[in-house]
Amino acid sequence: MAKKKEDKIEKEQSLSLEDGFAQIEEVISRLETEDITLEQSFAEYNRGMALLAQCNETIDRVEKKVLKINEDGGLDEF
Repeated sequence: MAKKKEDKIEKEQSLSLEDGFAQIEEVISRLETEDITLEQSFAEYNRGMALLAQCNETIDRVEKKVLKINEDGGLDEF
């Protein structure tokens, strides 16, 4: 069972930024439903937070790459 969870985490880590945001939207939609249990909402919340952290890391990596790009070969702020 731990293997299945690791596969899911690995799959989520390879998502594009757009896919990550789309999945966060899906999590939010599920959390807004009236028939969700407390356990399900907690699991969805944790999944959403993990996706959000991944998206933030991706954005940070992109910003760092943009910082490296400069006509003079120097660093500029994003």
